[in-house]
Amino acid sequence: MKKIFISILTISLLFSCSSKKENQMTVKGTIEGLKKGKLYLQKIQDTILISVDSIYLDGVNTFNLKTIVESPEIYYLSINNSDFNDKIAFFGEQGTFTINTKLERFSTAFKVAGGKNQEYLDEHQEMIRKFNDRQLELIERNFKAVKAKNLLLTKKVQDEYNSLLKRRYLYTTNFAVNHADYEIAPYLALTQLNDANVQLLDTIQHSLSDKIKLSKYGKQLNTFIKDIKKNE
Repeated sequence: MKKIFISILTISLLFSCSSKKENQMTVKGTIEGLKKGKLYLQKIQDTILISVDSIYLDGVNTFNLKTIVESPEIYYLSINNSDFNDKIAFFGEQGTFTINTKLERFSTAFKVAGGKNQEYLDEHQEMIRKFNDRQLELIERNFKAVKAKNLLLTKKVQDEYNSLLKRRYLYTTNFAVNHADYEIAPYLALTQLNDANVQLLDTIQHSLSDKIKLSKYGKQLNTFIKDIKKNE
Protein backbone atom coordinates (compact mmCIF):
# COMPACT_ATOMS: atom_id res chain seq x y z
CA MET A 1 0.00 0.00 0.00
CA LYS A 2 2.84 2.38 0.87
CA LYS A 3 4.53 1.72 -2.49
CA ILE A 4 1.26 2.38 -4.32
CA PHE A 5 0.84 5.69 -2.45
CA ILE A 6 4.39 6.76 -3.30
CA SER A 7 3.84 5.87 -6.97
CA ILE A 8 0.61 7.91 -7.12
CA LEU A 9 2.30 10.86 -5.40
CA THR A 10 5.24 10.71 -7.83
CA ILE A 11 2.92 10.63 -10.85
CA SER A 12 0.93 13.58 -9.44
CA LEU A 13 4.09 15.62 -8.92
CA LEU A 14 5.34 14.84 -12.43
CA PHE A 15 1.98 15.80 -13.92
CA SER A 16 1.94 19.05 -11.93
CA CYS A 17 5.47 19.97 -13.06
CA SER A 18 4.65 19.10 -16.67
CA SER A 19 1.46 21.20 -16.56
CA LYS A 20 3.31 24.21 -15.14
CA LYS A 21 6.03 23.89 -17.76
CA GLU A 22 3.43 23.91 -20.54
CA ASN A 23 1.90 27.12 -19.14
CA GLN A 24 5.24 28.83 -18.57
CA MET A 25 6.20 32.04 -20.34
CA THR A 26 9.86 32.95 -20.71
CA VAL A 27 10.78 36.55 -21.54
CA LYS A 28 14.38 37.13 -22.54
CA GLY A 29 16.32 39.74 -24.46
CA THR A 30 18.84 42.56 -24.46
CA ILE A 31 18.75 46.20 -23.39
CA GLU A 32 21.39 48.10 -25.30
CA GLY A 33 23.17 50.69 -23.15
CA LEU A 34 22.09 49.26 -19.81
CA LYS A 35 24.82 49.16 -17.15
CA LYS A 36 22.80 48.64 -14.01
CA GLY A 37 19.13 48.43 -13.08
CA LYS A 38 16.22 46.24 -12.09
CA LEU A 39 13.75 44.67 -14.50
CA TYR A 40 10.23 43.63 -13.57
CA LEU A 41 7.77 41.39 -15.40
CA GLN A 42 4.33 42.71 -14.47
CA LYS A 43 0.63 42.38 -15.19
CA ILE A 44 -2.67 43.90 -14.03
CA GLN A 45 -4.46 41.95 -11.32
CA ASP A 46 -7.66 43.35 -9.82
CA THR A 47 -6.84 46.81 -11.29
CA ILE A 48 -3.41 46.76 -9.58
CA LEU A 49 -0.07 46.39 -11.36
CA ILE A 50 1.79 43.50 -9.75
CA SER A 51 5.24 41.97 -10.38
CA VAL A 52 5.38 38.27 -11.24
CA ASP A 53 9.17 38.10 -11.65
CA SER A 54 12.16 40.42 -11.44
CA ILE A 55 15.91 40.47 -11.97
CA TYR A 56 18.68 42.88 -10.98
CA LEU A 57 21.25 43.49 -13.71
CA ASP A 58 24.72 44.77 -12.91
CA GLY A 59 27.32 44.82 -15.67
CA VAL A 60 25.20 42.79 -18.10
CA ASN A 61 22.41 43.86 -20.42
CA THR A 62 20.75 40.50 -21.08
CA PHE A 63 17.84 39.18 -19.05
CA ASN A 64 15.65 36.11 -18.56
CA LEU A 65 12.31 36.25 -16.72
CA LYS A 66 9.67 33.57 -16.22
CA THR A 67 6.07 33.22 -15.04
CA ILE A 68 3.10 30.89 -15.30
CA VAL A 69 0.38 32.19 -17.63
CA GLU A 70 -3.19 31.23 -16.73
CA SER A 71 -4.70 33.08 -19.68
CA PRO A 72 -2.99 35.17 -22.40
CA GLU A 73 -3.06 38.84 -21.46
CA ILE A 74 -1.09 42.08 -21.58
CA TYR A 75 2.16 41.99 -19.61
CA TYR A 76 4.66 44.76 -18.94
CA LEU A 77 8.44 44.71 -18.94
CA SER A 78 9.42 47.54 -16.60
CA ILE A 79 12.83 49.02 -15.93
CA ASN A 80 13.91 50.98 -12.89
CA ASN A 81 17.34 52.53 -12.60
CA SER A 82 18.75 55.94 -11.73
CA ASP A 83 17.82 57.48 -15.09
CA PHE A 84 14.72 55.67 -16.31
CA ASN A 85 11.44 54.24 -15.06
CA ASP A 86 9.61 52.99 -18.12
CA LYS A 87 7.40 50.13 -19.40
CA ILE A 88 7.01 47.97 -22.50
CA ALA A 89 3.57 46.44 -23.02
CA PHE A 90 3.20 43.14 -24.89
CA PHE A 91 0.63 40.38 -25.27
CA GLY A 92 2.02 37.55 -23.17
CA GLU A 93 1.12 33.87 -23.38
CA GLN A 94 2.71 30.45 -22.98
CA GLY A 95 6.04 30.10 -24.78
CA THR A 96 9.18 32.15 -25.28
CA PHE A 97 9.28 35.88 -26.02
CA THR A 98 12.34 37.86 -27.07
CA ILE A 99 12.34 41.60 -26.37
CA ASN A 100 15.24 43.74 -27.54
CA THR A 101 15.41 47.48 -26.93
CA LYS A 102 17.66 50.43 -26.06
CA LEU A 103 17.88 52.06 -22.65
CA GLU A 104 17.44 55.62 -23.97
CA ARG A 105 14.30 54.66 -25.92
CA PHE A 106 13.16 51.77 -23.79
CA SER A 107 9.43 51.91 -24.58
CA THR A 108 9.68 53.22 -28.16
CA ALA A 109 12.58 51.37 -29.80
CA PHE A 110 11.66 47.86 -28.64
CA LYS A 111 10.95 44.81 -30.80
CA VAL A 112 8.98 41.80 -29.58
CA ALA A 113 9.16 38.33 -31.12
CA GLY A 114 6.90 35.50 -29.97
CA GLY A 115 3.20 34.66 -29.65
CA LYS A 116 0.38 34.86 -32.19
CA ASN A 117 -1.56 37.41 -30.12
CA GLN A 118 1.44 39.74 -30.12
CA GLU A 119 1.85 39.24 -33.87
CA TYR A 120 -1.77 40.23 -34.45
CA LEU A 121 -1.50 43.11 -31.99
CA ASP A 122 1.46 44.50 -33.96
CA GLU A 123 -0.51 44.16 -37.20
CA HIS A 124 -3.51 45.99 -35.76
CA GLN A 125 -1.40 48.76 -34.21
CA GLU A 126 0.33 49.39 -37.54
CA MET A 127 -3.02 50.19 -39.17
CA ILE A 128 -4.22 52.20 -36.16
CA ARG A 129 -1.12 54.39 -36.46
CA LYS A 130 -2.28 55.30 -39.98
CA PHE A 131 -5.72 56.19 -38.66
CA ASN A 132 -4.12 58.31 -35.93
CA ASP A 133 -1.96 60.18 -38.45
CA ARG A 134 -5.04 60.96 -40.54
CA GLN A 135 -6.93 62.10 -37.44
CA LEU A 136 -4.15 64.53 -36.55
CA GLU A 137 -4.30 65.97 -40.07
CA LEU A 138 -8.04 66.51 -39.78
CA ILE A 139 -7.71 68.10 -36.34
CA GLU A 140 -5.19 70.57 -37.76
CA ARG A 141 -7.45 71.34 -40.74
CA ASN A 142 -10.40 71.85 -38.41
CA PHE A 143 -8.40 74.24 -36.24
CA LYS A 144 -7.48 76.35 -39.27
CA ALA A 145 -11.07 76.30 -40.57
CA VAL A 146 -12.46 77.45 -37.22
CA LYS A 147 -9.82 80.17 -36.96
CA ALA A 148 -10.75 81.38 -40.45
CA LYS A 149 -14.45 81.22 -39.49
CA ASN A 150 -15.09 79.05 -42.55
CA LEU A 151 -18.25 77.22 -41.51
CA LEU A 152 -18.56 75.18 -44.70
CA LEU A 153 -15.02 73.88 -44.43
CA THR A 154 -15.45 73.21 -40.72
CA LYS A 155 -18.50 71.04 -41.41
CA LYS A 156 -16.70 69.24 -44.24
CA VAL A 157 -13.72 68.43 -42.03
CA GLN A 158 -16.01 67.30 -39.20
CA ASP A 159 -17.84 64.97 -41.59
CA GLU A 160 -14.52 63.54 -42.75
CA TYR A 161 -13.47 63.02 -39.15
CA ASN A 162 -16.70 61.19 -38.29
CA SER A 163 -16.33 59.02 -41.38
CA LEU A 164 -12.74 58.18 -40.44
CA LEU A 165 -13.80 57.26 -36.91
CA LYS A 166 -16.52 54.98 -38.28
CA ARG A 167 -14.00 53.27 -40.61
CA ARG A 168 -11.63 52.81 -37.68
CA TYR A 169 -14.33 51.14 -35.59
CA LEU A 170 -15.36 48.89 -38.48
CA TYR A 171 -11.75 47.95 -39.20
CA THR A 172 -11.18 46.91 -35.58
CA THR A 173 -14.47 44.99 -35.48
CA ASN A 174 -13.63 43.08 -38.66
CA PHE A 175 -10.09 42.44 -37.43
CA ALA A 176 -11.40 41.02 -34.15
CA VAL A 177 -13.99 38.83 -35.88
CA ASN A 178 -11.34 37.49 -38.26
CA HIS A 179 -9.17 36.57 -35.25
CA ALA A 180 -11.96 35.31 -33.01
CA ASP A 181 -9.94 32.22 -32.05
CA TYR A 182 -7.39 34.39 -30.27
CA GLU A 183 -7.50 36.47 -27.09
CA ILE A 184 -6.61 39.56 -29.12
CA ALA A 185 -10.26 39.73 -30.27
CA PRO A 186 -11.96 40.52 -26.93
CA TYR A 187 -8.95 42.63 -25.91
CA LEU A 188 -9.42 44.92 -28.93
CA ALA A 189 -13.14 45.16 -28.22
CA LEU A 190 -12.43 46.27 -24.66
CA THR A 191 -9.65 48.74 -25.46
CA GLN A 192 -10.49 50.08 -28.92
CA LEU A 193 -14.29 49.90 -29.02
CA ASN A 194 -15.24 50.69 -25.42
CA ASP A 195 -17.08 53.84 -26.56
CA ALA A 196 -18.49 52.39 -29.79
CA ASN A 197 -22.01 51.15 -30.49
CA VAL A 198 -22.75 48.08 -28.38
CA GLN A 199 -23.83 46.26 -31.55
CA LEU A 200 -20.19 46.15 -32.65
CA LEU A 201 -19.22 44.64 -29.30
CA ASP A 202 -22.03 42.10 -29.66
CA THR A 203 -20.77 41.17 -33.12
CA ILE A 204 -17.32 40.40 -31.73
CA GLN A 205 -18.63 38.60 -28.63
CA HIS A 206 -20.86 36.29 -30.70
CA SER A 207 -17.95 35.43 -33.03
CA LEU A 208 -15.63 34.26 -30.24
CA SER A 209 -14.84 30.59 -29.88
CA ASP A 210 -15.90 28.89 -26.63
CA LYS A 211 -12.27 28.84 -25.50
CA ILE A 212 -11.84 32.58 -25.98
CA LYS A 213 -15.16 33.36 -24.28
CA LEU A 214 -13.74 31.69 -21.18
CA SER A 215 -10.43 33.60 -21.35
CA LYS A 216 -9.68 36.57 -19.11
CA TYR A 217 -10.62 39.18 -21.72
CA GLY A 218 -13.51 37.07 -23.02
CA LYS A 219 -15.13 37.11 -19.58
CA GLN A 220 -14.42 40.83 -19.16
CA LEU A 221 -16.05 41.60 -22.53
CA ASN A 222 -19.16 39.63 -21.60
CA THR A 223 -19.45 41.55 -18.31
CA PHE A 224 -18.78 44.88 -20.06
CA ILE A 225 -21.58 44.30 -22.60
CA LYS A 226 -24.04 43.27 -19.88
CA ASP A 227 -23.24 46.42 -17.89
CA ILE A 228 -23.82 48.63 -20.95
CA LYS A 229 -27.19 47.04 -21.72
CA LYS A 230 -28.21 47.22 -18.06
CA ASN A 231 -27.64 51.00 -18.05
CA GLU A 232 -29.28 51.74 -21.39
